[in-house]
Amino acid sequence: MFVAAGHRPGLGAPLRGRVAVVTGAARGVGEALARRLSDAGMSVALLGREKETLHRAAGSLPNPTFCVEADVTDRAALESAAGRVERGLGPASVVVANAGIATGGPFADTPADLWQRVVDVNLVGAANTARAFLPQLARTRGYFLQIASTAAFGSAPMMSAYCASKAGAESFALALRGEVEPEHIAVGVAYLHWTGTDMVAGIDDHPVLSALRRNQPRFARRVHTPDQVAAWLASGIARRAHSVYAPPWLRWCQPLRPLFPAVVARITRRELRRHSPSELAADLTVLGAGGRADWNAHRSANRPTDQP
Repeated sequence: MFVAAGHRPGLGAPLRGRVAVVTGAARGVGEALARRLSDAGMSVALLGREKETLHRAAGSLPNPTFCVEADVTDRAALESAAGRVERGLGPASVVVANAGIATGGPFADTPADLWQRVVDVNLVGAANTARAFLPQLARTRGYFLQIASTAAFGSAPMMSAYCASKAGAESFALALRGEVEPEHIAVGVAYLHWTGTDMVAGIDDHPVLSALRRNQPRFARRVHTPDQVAAWLASGIARRAHSVYAPPWLRWCQPLRPLFPAVVARITRRELRRHSPSELAADLTVLGAGGRADWNAHRSANRPTDQP
């Protein structure tokens, strides 16, 4: 256990000297969280797709780091990464399944392979991450944190792949928790709201999705910096929390979850009537630089080669 019952030391005390693994660590929340955990005294392994960006992020951290360029949808690559992390830093005590991408637009107009890629990275990638590192977490009695989203609270039209994958990731983590508790592994789910990453900037460019944000209460529209979100996540990791809310007021939304789909549907019906189908499907691509890097690498790896 990181924290004894009834004892709440500073962030560094329960984490210092241990090993953390963060996927999707090249930029955004993943990079900010890697920094927070390193500042708390952890050795951090950064996993991601953007090699140069990943090494640049690792190079600025104060404690020992280890970089692995890996696709979370590739089970063999993650198994190899887990072995390299253990040999380089030691067995992981904390694993954060943070890697995620999104696309916005009508389901019928979204290319099937793009839709599936979002689900593969966000859901299958999380399961692959857990599968690769659970043996280490069993030995360290560690903690697995699944990064979910308020997209799991109420599914938003034009974000079907992202919402389905985040709801699935939440459900996966809750199921996993019951299975691994006898091995003294704790599993947490983090619910993130509006966070100032390039992914959110892309969402604000979409008329229906920006309307969803515009129709939320003022306090709920606030965009939090990746560093602030990372601080909330790091605090939850130190406490081995079952649920981490970023921002904390989201915990009070849990009892209201049955109401959200109807509210979201009402707002989106109104906005959909204001825009033509061509407007809504004008820019069907992956949101954010990190997502585009993954999508481009995936397409390059799966592009048919000329046969002799």
